[in-house]
Amino acid sequence: MDLKFSPSSSQEAGSFRLLELPPELCKLIESSVDNTPYLSIKGHASEDAVLCTADKTYSLRSVVLSNTVIVATASKDAGGGVDIRDQLHEIIELVPAVPKLHKLTGLLRGLEYDEGDEDRVLQMSHYSYEQARNETQASEAEFNQGLKDRRILVLDGQLRPITPAHLSTILELLLNYLVSLGLSHQAAPVEELVSTLADEHEIPRQVTEQVVAWFGDVNEGLWSMDANAVTTEIGLGILRHHKHEPISNAVFMARWKKTVGDSFEAVVQLSLLSGNYLRNTSLASDFDETLTYFPSSGLPIEPAARFAELFLTRPRWKSEEIEPFLSDIAINSKERDKLLLKYARALTGPEGVWYTARVSFNN
Repeated sequence: MDLKFSPSSSQEAGSFRLLELPPELCKLIESSVDNTPYLSIKGHASEDAVLCTADKTYSLRSVVLSNTVIVATASKDAGGGVDIRDQLHEIIELVPAVPKLHKLTGLLRGLEYDEGDEDRVLQMSHYSYEQARNETQASEAEFNQGLKDRRILVLDGQLRPITPAHLSTILELLLNYLVSLGLSHQAAPVEELVSTLADEHEIPRQVTEQVVAWFGDVNEGLWSMDANAVTTEIGLGILRHHKHEPISNAVFMARWKKTVGDSFEAVVQLSLLSGNYLRNTSLASDFDETLTYFPSSGLPIEPAARFAELFLTRPRWKSEEIEPFLSDIAINSKERDKLLLKYARALTGPEGVWYTARVSFNN
């Protein structure tokens, strides 16, 4: 078989890329003979590109090859043979990555939805669902989950983050009406709740419908409420007022239980707020324990900057205390442990494992 360089090889040089598929993506493509899977590469010129499937995000990483790989195709010449189209010295490796949803915070700053917004024309720029989906480095499934987790409404095709205070008000109203109307929180008629909030509190139906969907499952018009999720959000609503002034743990827990009411006070437990607070214990007495609002969502997304912020806040952390503040920057516990190994030093003592910084940070 004749092997020769293609007449257009000089123009095509550098135009081919070899992509190594991880097993799960290879299986997806091989099993989709009649239904081509959705794949897209996202990223602006200033960002590292990612590849997205329908439900996962992968970072693209260049790996240098020790041997040259030749890209060749059958020759179009009458004599046949094979044409060398390009020579590759690297492959692109796909690595599972955390979706880059933090960008939504900046894109939607100033577009918050609050009580009374439905009664006035907002003089503001708008950001559509389609715009944000196309510009955010995340799969569609991860993007939609990100909107839910960040409590972002889709109103007339525009994205509007609901203010925490207004969200807490809506959830408290829902809990109150479940009790006053004698409705089961596991099978509450959505239409009755939506109509009640619209008629008695002028909360738009589309707002209540989305809030209900965030905090449980809706099936055949009935809402099965996620009691843990609702209780957590109400607890955060109280804790947010104590970012600079700590609150007594006992006082906070009592206030939290009173707000959710007798029907749900048994659900209240501090572990629900993991990754959103700092626990401060007085050396004199454990009874003087206080809590400070400290959300992981407010920390830098880059690992080096995240660890710097954490160790500036506290010079050392217990293993179980620091791990919740890393869950949103690590794809799994294995990746989280790699980050701890890279940026922190583990010390084992009578109280368990403590982590300190590998480099010194000064306040």
